[in-house]
Amino acid sequence: MKTLLLSTAFIAATALAQPAGAACYADYKAKRDNPLQLHYGVIELPDPACGSVEDATPVVADRIGTDGWTLLGVLTLFGADGLEEKEESAGDFYLRY
Repeated sequence: MKTLLLSTAFIAATALAQPAGAACYADYKAKRDNPLQLHYGVIELPDPACGSVEDATPVVADRIGTDGWTLLGVLTLFGADGLEEKEESAGDFYLRY
């Protein structure tokens, strides 16, 4: 019983010591028809969508779809350290969605 209590306390302390999930971002390309419009954007993702491009794709598609955009593809996933260099290229679509 004492071992179980110590194990539980260790697990709880370890969990509390872990930092919150690091920010995750994706860059993507999208289009709108009639007339044809294209854009490159950067979006912040929730933790469950950060595992792979495949995990991120439906999240990005849903968010940009609210404004009539069709996702052409998620290009890359990256952390906050890659964010600043993409701001100028994304323009109005930098963290818009």
